[in-house]
Amino acid sequence: MKSVFSTCILAPLLLSGCAKQPNAPPFLAPRAYGTQIVEQSGGKQTAGVGAKLNDAVVVQVNGADGNALAGALVSFRGEGVGFVPAQALTDDSGQASTVAQLGTIPGSYVIVAETPKSGGGFVSVTLREIALGYQEKVGKQVSDKYCMICHDPESTPERVSNFDNLAPPAPHLFSDGSVYNAMSDADLIKIISDGGPALGKSPQTPAYRGMLTPSEIKAVVAYVRAIAEPRVSGR
Repeated sequence: MKSVFSTCILAPLLLSGCAKQPNAPPFLAPRAYGTQIVEQSGGKQTAGVGAKLNDAVVVQVNGADGNALAGALVSFRGEGVGFVPAQALTDDSGQASTVAQLGTIPGSYVIVAETPKSGGGFVSVTLREIALGYQEKVGKQVSDKYCMICHDPESTPERVSNFDNLAPPAPHLFSDGSVYNAMSDADLIKIISDGGPALGKSPQTPAYRGMLTPSEIKAVVAYVRAIAEPRVSGR
């Protein structure tokens, strides 16, 4: 009798608990269909493993006339990547955005944004984002402090770029895989440690052996490998 009574009391409570579960996200139906989707911003960002990207990923859907299209459905996906939201309808400017959170494994992550076409199928655009492990994060910190003043043409509130003041040839961006992929780790360590002349490169590249520890220099190399475009398989 006691077990029957308990069941009668518990059943409504359980049902009540189920009723309080959060609702599933509303289903989004497209109000328009585009023929093209393009990146507006948010690609090629770096963040620590498991971290959210600093900037939103923003894409734009265009119609057959080439103009931005409002009301098109955009879905975001990527292995190991979380999105808030995972789907959105484009606004009056034809754009949709999401905040992406990278996975817990260091390396390159591909984000795919796609929108359905009126006749079936999808059009899509891909973006690459980079999750930095501990060593790569240290390398970025060192690079931001010592290297980017010359290797990044864009000035920021924290740093005024010296890129345009250097005599040709201009320094290469650290993401320039066409240059750095052809160089061995040992060569990069040599240049950072002993300056450009150590390998017959520009004398404007200073030596950092007396300023950086060996582990910090290796961390910069790891960071360069992580952000290089195109990415080399196996690195």
